[in-house]
Amino acid sequence: MRRPRSLQLRLALTVGLAVSVMWLGSVAYTTQKLRVELDGVYDSALRDSARRLLRLVGAGPERRPPQSGKNDGARVVAETADVDRFAFVILGSEGDVILQSEGADPAQFPAFERRGFGQTEEHALFFDSAPRGEERLTIVVAEPLSRREAQTREIAIRLSLPLLLVIPPSLVVIFLVVGRSLAPMRQLRRDLEARSSRNLAPLGDRDLPSELTPIVGSIDGLLARLAAAFEAERSFAANAAHELRTPVAGAIAQAQRLQVETGDPKAASRAQEIETTLKRLNGLSEKLLQMARAEGAQLRTGTETDLRPILEMIVGDFERLDVEGRLHLTLAEAPILSDLDPDAFGILLRNLIENALKHGTTGAPIRIGLVEPAVLTVSSAGPVIPQADLDRLTARFARAGGARAGTGLGLAIVRTIAERADAVLELRSPAPGRAEGIEVRVALPARNRAG
Repeated sequence: MRRPRSLQLRLALTVGLAVSVMWLGSVAYTTQKLRVELDGVYDSALRDSARRLLRLVGAGPERRPPQSGKNDGARVVAETADVDRFAFVILGSEGDVILQSEGADPAQFPAFERRGFGQTEEHALFFDSAPRGEERLTIVVAEPLSRREAQTREIAIRLSLPLLLVIPPSLVVIFLVVGRSLAPMRQLRRDLEARSSRNLAPLGDRDLPSELTPIVGSIDGLLARLAAAFEAERSFAANAAHELRTPVAGAIAQAQRLQVETGDPKAASRAQEIETTLKRLNGLSEKLLQMARAEGAQLRTGTETDLRPILEMIVGDFERLDVEGRLHLTLAEAPILSDLDPDAFGILLRNLIENALKHGTTGAPIRIGLVEPAVLTVSSAGPVIPQADLDRLTARFARAGGARAGTGLGLAIVRTIAERADAVLELRSPAPGRAEGIEVRVALPARNRAG
C-alpha cells in the first residue's frame, strides 16, 4: 500500500494513529489493572461467603445454634449476601454433605486439601474448614470464571466506547490543525509560483517557522547563484557586442574604401560582399546589446509617461530612411500613459517596425496603432503564418518559413521586454479583419488596464 503523498494527510494519519494506539494501550493497561483489582474483590467475596456459610451451619468460633426446621439452601441464600453468584458444598468429617447450593454436584468439586484459593479451567475456588462440636466441616465455594470475564469485558467495552466517538473528530481536528500549521509552506509555494522566470530576488525573512527557515535560506542561495550566472552571461554578451562595434565599423569602412579604390570588378564585388557580411555582423551585435539591455535593466520606472511622442519620433526616423508612405500611424487623442521605460519602449517598437519592413510584402503599407488603454499594434501584409510557426517566432534566432534574412532576435527581444515589463504579447495571422498578413499586439503595462 502506497503512503499518501500529501504531507498534511500523512501527518494527520500518523498522529491520529499514534493517539489511537496510546489510547488503546491505556485502555488495555487500565483494564488489566481493574481485572487484578476485581479478582481481589471477587476472591474476598468468595472467602467472606464461605465463612458466613460456615457460621450459618454452626461452625467456627462464632457458632450459632442450628435453626429449627429444614436447614436448606434457600434459607442460606436468603441470609448470605451475593451467595447466588456462587456454587458451594459443605461436607462433614465423614464426607457427608451437610449443605449444598441448588444444582450443585459434590462430585464436581475438588477434594479439600488446604485452606485457601484454587482454580480450575471454569471456576475460581475457595477452600475453608471450621469445627462444629466434635466434627470438622469443610466448604468449597466456586464462582464461574466466565462471570469475571464478562465483567472485565464489559468494563473494557465501556472504556473503549469513547474511542468510536472521539477518534473520528480527533482525526478531523488533527488534519485541520496540521493544515493550519502548514499554511506558511503553502504560502511560500504560492509566492514561488507567482514569480516570473526573470525574478531572482531573494525571498528574505518571511517570519516562517524554524523548520522552513533553512529551506528559504537554501533557495535564496540558489537564486543568488542563478542571478550571478545570468548576469555574467548578460555582461559577456553586452561587452562582446560593444567591443565588436569599433572593429566592425572599421572593417566596413575599409571594405567601402576598397570598393572605391580598386579597379578590379571582381575585387570590388568581393569587397561589397564583405561589407554586407560586416553589416550583418554589426546588426547582430546591436541586437545582442538590445537583448542584454532587455534582460538586465529595470524596465518599469514607476512613473507613468505619455508614449505617443516616443512613437511619433521613432516612426519619423523610419520615414526618413526611404520608407515614407508605407507607415500608417493611428494614435489615440488622449495621452497613453505607461510606466514602461521609454528606452525599452523604443527598442520594442523599433524591432517590431524593422521586422514588418523586412518580412512584410514589399511596398505594402504597415499599420501602427497606439490606442487606449496602452495597446500597441503593428500589422503588415504577407502570407498567412501557421499557428505552429507563430508560437516559435518569439524564440531566439527563429525565422518564419525558412527565411535567412535578419538576425532572428527581433521578436525574441520584444518577447523579453513584454515578459519582464508584465505586458501581454500576441501574434495573429491572418491579421484581424484581413485574409492575410500578421499583426503583433502588445498590451503595455498601464494603471487603467484591467486583466
